[in-house]
Amino acid sequence: MADPLRAIETYFEKGWTDGLPVIPPTEERIWAMLEAMGKHPEDILGEIPARARKITAEKLAINAVMAGCLPVYAPVLLAMTDALCDPAFSVHGPTASTSGMGVLIIVNGPIASQIGLNAGENLFGPGWRANATIGRAMRLLLRNVCGAVPGVLDRSCFGHPGKFTYCIAEDEAHSPWTPLHVERGIPLEESAVTLFAGESPHQVANQSASDPEAILATIADVMAAAGRLSLAGQQFVVIIGGQHRRYLTHRGWTKQDVREWLQAHALRSSEELIRAGRLNASDVTHPSPRGYGAVSDPEDILVVAAGGEAGGYSVVIPGWSGRLHSEAVTKIIPPCPSFDVEA
Repeated sequence: MADPLRAIETYFEKGWTDGLPVIPPTEERIWAMLEAMGKHPEDILGEIPARARKITAEKLAINAVMAGCLPVYAPVLLAMTDALCDPAFSVHGPTASTSGMGVLIIVNGPIASQIGLNAGENLFGPGWRANATIGRAMRLLLRNVCGAVPGVLDRSCFGHPGKFTYCIAEDEAHSPWTPLHVERGIPLEESAVTLFAGESPHQVANQSASDPEAILATIADVMAAAGRLSLAGQQFVVIIGGQHRRYLTHRGWTKQDVREWLQAHALRSSEELIRAGRLNASDVTHPSPRGYGAVSDPEDILVVAAGGEAGGYSVVIPGWSGRLHSEAVTKIIPPCPSFDVEA
């Protein structure tokens, strides 16, 4: 189509956008993306049996171009698609649920800085092309290829802004902690993508405390909210901001220490949950003296170092309905034949 503005309007009319204008996927742009991937158009990158969908390299390239991605992002796009199609992630449930999950993309390793991903201040905010467009490519892929169309297969009650774009990097450069991808079995020198079906970020403010347990108590309180999705335990991403992280690391706390403390203290008593209407008193014949934990295993808490250096804030992102139904998936980012960080 000769007129790009007319093309953009056509995509709106066809229902191929997220409600914002897209970059027209010209043949030249699609081929540039495919070349960066080192893939043929018909190459199958993954399948989603629950929806009888196959994701080809061409479909990924088209949606990445529409989102505004540069070809240099190709390795991340391939890894996120691989993770999306992993049966453990189980994309159908969280993207169809009334609970309105977004697909959070967490990037680790050298590629994050090479392509300009933001891991610091304004972590979930605007201004970084790589974060904005990689996350948006995921949304367009879900909509246009996987069928996650609002009102059709996406029945979210509220949704959240992360369903437009939800992509961050871990701030490995300013953290002494073991990076997320290394904790999940990927060598330090490699790059990786972790996908997590999550709610919107829940900001946790504690600007007065410097004691690690006091800081973590506020985080645990948010995790164990009476209105949380699952009382049976679920996964969480916990992002520790710069100021909180300094207090923790100064006292020698590791990520494992944080996980174990939160798992032990993110609780609500049966009395509190009955009062909130989340439990029926008649069903609680033997109240647990410990209470109802937000997580059943410390490993269900993915601790990430990121966010601004100033301000006493961290973030909790609750996951979807427990590991049995959807769990975080980490994939190594493959080298692409034509990968060039100067592209």
